[in-house]
Amino acid sequence: MTKPVIGFIGLGLMGGNMAECLQKNGFDLVVMGRNKKAVAATVARGATEVSSPKELAEASDIVMLCVTTSDVVESLVYGDDGILAGIKEGAVLIDYGTSIPASTQKIGADLAAKGAGMIDAPLGRTPAHAKDGLLNIMAAGDKDTFEKVKPVLDVQGENVFYLGALGAGHTTKLINNFMGMTTVCTMSQAFAVADRAGIDRQQLFDIMSAGPSNSPFMQFSKKYAVDGISDLGFSIANANKDLGYFVQMIEDMGTRAQIAEGTSSNLQAAVDAGMGDGNVPEIFDMFLTLKK
Repeated sequence: MTKPVIGFIGLGLMGGNMAECLQKNGFDLVVMGRNKKAVAATVARGATEVSSPKELAEASDIVMLCVTTSDVVESLVYGDDGILAGIKEGAVLIDYGTSIPASTQKIGADLAAKGAGMIDAPLGRTPAHAKDGLLNIMAAGDKDTFEKVKPVLDVQGENVFYLGALGAGHTTKLINNFMGMTTVCTMSQAFAVADRAGIDRQQLFDIMSAGPSNSPFMQFSKKYAVDGISDLGFSIANANKDLGYFVQMIEDMGTRAQIAEGTSSNLQAAVDAGMGDGNVPEIFDMFLTLKK
């Protein structure tokens, strides 16, 4: 069976490695993006560069997005010479980013009106896993559409989860990131409080990690607060964006998530303090010097 032509937008650290994985597995790619070095690398491996999302969609059976925000996704879909203007009947758009579920569902409905499908498929794991096709993929959308693109998802992911109706993938990713980033912020503040109280941070870790509070996120927090190593690989700015999306999603449900509001407020304060490019455990520095 002929492999689908894949259009890929968003060749950052994660997306660039995903594109390389696809090319290594024999897929033809059509690409565009602001990272000209990454675009040139895919072209050197045989990809075709285009100048607009419309042109990319016209040339692709599957369009993949690995971009930063819902606003960026919407600009690529609805903008002048956008994906919606060029997408072919029977084609599928896959959004690998972390987006607002309501936005995803709106885009899906507009694509369906043109005979195209959509899958939201946010990711877990790291860019290194992306290069080797070992991502965790949280996919959602029409089941037939999912089955249509699953052979490609299986190339990119070690674990491909089907979660149901369109938007469920983004909802699950936001819940996951709410839990993870809240844990990191909580542990980082715990280390800062210990320091202010004259309790040794390593000793606190030894005690807490011996009980049910232990987790990989605690380990990341400890690495920075105790060892001075920052290697979570997820920025405060990205965490702030995701928690903002989570709070918005909860508000769209007609309820509140006060714990998330607290995490979001702390992350926003760190961004306002110029710490946005740092990894999330570095929020410890803000807690350590925080005044009333």
